[in-house]
Amino acid sequence: MVDTDWKSKMMSSESPKLSSKLHVTIPPPFKVAVSSPISCSAPAACSAYELYLRLPELRTLWSSRDFPRWSNEPILKPSLQALEISFRLVLSVCSDTRPYINRREWNRRLDSLVTNQIQLIASICEEEEDEDEADQDQVSEGRSSLSLLPHLATWRKTESLGKKILRTIDNEMRRCKYTLGLGEQNISNKPNLRYDAVCKPDEVHGLKDNPYADHVDNYENQTLYILHQILESWIQASKNLLNRIDASIDQGRFGEASRDVYLVERIWKLMTEIEDLYVLMDPEDFLKLKRQLRIESTGKNDAFCFRSRGLVEMTRMSKDLRQKIPKILEVEVDPTGGPRLQEAAMKLYARKKVREDSSASGDAGRGDCGEEFFFAYKQLVAVMMGSAATATGSQVSSCDSLSQIFMEPTYFPSLDAAKTFLGEFWGNLG
Repeated sequence: MVDTDWKSKMMSSESPKLSSKLHVTIPPPFKVAVSSPISCSAPAACSAYELYLRLPELRTLWSSRDFPRWSNEPILKPSLQALEISFRLVLSVCSDTRPYINRREWNRRLDSLVTNQIQLIASICEEEEDEDEADQDQVSEGRSSLSLLPHLATWRKTESLGKKILRTIDNEMRRCKYTLGLGEQNISNKPNLRYDAVCKPDEVHGLKDNPYADHVDNYENQTLYILHQILESWIQASKNLLNRIDASIDQGRFGEASRDVYLVERIWKLMTEIEDLYVLMDPEDFLKLKRQLRIESTGKNDAFCFRSRGLVEMTRMSKDLRQKIPKILEVEVDPTGGPRLQEAAMKLYARKKVREDSSASGDAGRGDCGEEFFFAYKQLVAVMMGSAATATGSQVSSCDSLSQIFMEPTYFPSLDAAKTFLGEFWGNLG
């Protein structure tokens, strides 16, 4: 809330003046009955989740460094592997012989999912333009011989979507200094990324079967397995981006941090799109699979998503990043709740200093996307498993750890107050 005397500010100046009468009321912390809003499920549940997805083997692929001088490898490698696993999802869905699945909607959603991933990958690659001494070992003249995409572009059931994906790669990679080398036209004759060496498609597809594949007769088992592998791969890419953002802010490279913050924001949105694909799964087959896999909640604070240690860590890192805002604004937080941070934010917005402004605003936007993901997840659980799955006994879990994440107040209300002040000032001027 902002309390200000407007009459003393109705001046002819082109920019708003700060007032000594400006006060900021910081809301009290939101109190709930849980000890921490972000905590993993029981170790046994987390381990079962990881073994089901074969995450230990995936982590080995994510962490391998084949090009040590290439700074983007830790981020681009899991991103490309997520894309390659998405090709397997396309193949799996189009091979599904069940007569009652919504094939048209699946095709539309898969097209959107792959396109958004390619756009994200292209954005990551574009950042290499600023690296004067970028390692060139990751590019060559050859094309991938192991990716599933060329097969998708020639198989009758997936030919239309496969060719559309190739055109998308051509279009989205046009601003990059190399292309992916998956069979796209490459009219500009740019060098190709050594896709097979970076992504390792043969090893990725070596993990195509989960431990329950042999004795669980349910097609949704494969769909669930693939979707979560895609999700976990992007979580890994996001964690590496968050580490880079943290280092960039500490070194005062706010422009680079700002670009990476927006990439993390887009990954959160992509993750929401991935979880939306669950609604296309057959409800009866999914609930049957839930029983077959013995997926049971052990308590009101044991949301299924918290079995992903990577997601919990990504959420914590995203929230911790907001503590960098005072450093970006070059001001210390007033322990008495004074308007010091708000005034610094207003001065920054008024100066139009884009890079620092974007870093501060981007932190807030990225946090909102994370909260949207968990809110959407809670709604998804109700849609897929019934509203009883979001409640404990007869009480709706309004104070469970999942709800608390998207009900938390703004970490720095001063940023909101600064924008509120500026909006009301210009709205009342004249």
